[in-house]
Amino acid sequence: MTNAALPSPKRAFEERLTHSSGILGRPSSRRWFLGQIGLAGLSLAATPAWSEQTVKLPLAGDPRDRPISNDFPQKRNVILQRTRPPLLETPLEAFDRGVFTPNEQFYVRWHWAVIPNAVDVGTFRLSVRGHVNQVLSLSLNDLVRGLPRVELVAVNQCSGNSRGDFLPRVPGAQWAHGAMGNARWTGVRLRDVLDRAGIKSGAIQVRFNGLDEPVVPDAPDFMKSLEIDHARDGEVMIAFAMNGEQLPLLNGFPLRLVVPGWYSTYWVKMLSDIEVLDKPDNNYWMTQAYTIPDTPYANIAPGQTGVKMVPISRMVPRSFITNITPGALLPAGAPTVVRGIAFGGDTGVAKVEFSSDAGKSWQPTKLGTDYGKYSFRQWETSFAPVGMGNHSIMVRCTNTANVAQPDTANWNNSGFMRNVVEAIPVAAI
Repeated sequence: MTNAALPSPKRAFEERLTHSSGILGRPSSRRWFLGQIGLAGLSLAATPAWSEQTVKLPLAGDPRDRPISNDFPQKRNVILQRTRPPLLETPLEAFDRGVFTPNEQFYVRWHWAVIPNAVDVGTFRLSVRGHVNQVLSLSLNDLVRGLPRVELVAVNQCSGNSRGDFLPRVPGAQWAHGAMGNARWTGVRLRDVLDRAGIKSGAIQVRFNGLDEPVVPDAPDFMKSLEIDHARDGEVMIAFAMNGEQLPLLNGFPLRLVVPGWYSTYWVKMLSDIEVLDKPDNNYWMTQAYTIPDTPYANIAPGQTGVKMVPISRMVPRSFITNITPGALLPAGAPTVVRGIAFGGDTGVAKVEFSSDAGKSWQPTKLGTDYGKYSFRQWETSFAPVGMGNHSIMVRCTNTANVAQPDTANWNNSGFMRNVVEAIPVAAI
C-alpha cells in the first residue's frame, strides 16, 4: 500500500517563508504572502488550448471521451469538463498514488466565469461584519501571523460528483468520480476570527462570499451560510494552504473556507467577506440551488413531484477501487491485488469490505494510515478470480456511525449526493 509522503507542513511553511522567491514573494522574506506574488500573468480570461490526449470516462452515456489539459495555471494532467467557468476533474489514477490528492491535479469547480486573474496580497482584506461588536478588515498578515495556526486533513467533494452515472441522465457537469480530492488544509479557525469580531446576542447564521462575480448584473452572487454553532465548532477553518503549499489560484487563493464533512458548495473560494446574520439567509444559493429531496439517500423516482426540498449538507460514505479499471483482464485463479480509497462522509471509516462475486459474499480489507475522520483512507486486499469469464468486483464502506453504502443507487433531479456500492466489470482469462 502506498501513501503520499508529505513533509511536516509547519517545517515546509518555514522553509518556504525563509527561502521564498518568484511566485512566493521576495527572497528571504518570512512574510510569505506579503510582497509580489507573481500570479498577475496567469490569465483565465482566454480560452486555453489543450492537448490531443483524451481519456475515456466510464460514464452512463456519451460523451465519454474528454480532453486531458495542462493549460490552466498551476494545473497539470487534469480532465477538462468545461473551460468557462473552469471545471477540471481529477483522474482516478491520482487517487491510486496516495491519500493526498496532488494540488496540480486537485479538481476545480466554479459557478461564475468572472474570476480574478490575480490577487494583490498587499491590499487584500477579509472583512468581518454584520451582527458583530466590531467590524474587522483583516490582512493576510493578520491571519497568517496574528492567529493560532491549525491543520486538518479533509475531503473536498462536489455535490454533483459522479453525476455522469445517474440514470435517467440529469443536466449539469457529467462528472465521473474525480470531482473530489483530499488535502491537508492549513489556516486558522473560523471561531477565532469570529471571536475577534465579537458575536452579538441573537446571531443565528454566518454568510460567506468570495471574489468571483456573476456574469450578468442580475444573476445571484454566490454566497453560502452556516448555522452559528456550526461556524464556531472549532473545526470549520479559513485555509491559506493545502498540502504544505499555498492554495492554487483556481482552488481559492488566497483564502478558502473549509467545512469538513460537508459538500464543497460550502467551501467558499477566494473568501473575502464574512457576514454574521441575525435572521435566516434566504439567498438563492441557500434556498433554491443545491437542495435535495428530504428523503432517505436524497432519493426520489424520476418524474416524482411534490417532494420537500432541503439544502444539501453532510457527505455520505463512499469507496472506490483505484488500481483496476472497468474491463480489465485478470488472470483466472491467480492472486490479484486490489486497492482503493474510502471516506466516511461526515465521520470516519470503520471498515471497508470487498466482493469478487457481485456482492454475494464480502471479505474485510486492510486499512491504511488514519489521517483523521474527514480524510481518505486507503484500503487493500487480494483475491483470485474463480473461473474464466466475466466478473463484477465491488467495494463497500461503513463509517463509524454505522452508515454503509446502499446496494441501490439513489436518484434525484440535480444529480446530487450519489452513493451506491460501486461495481467494476472485469474478465478473468
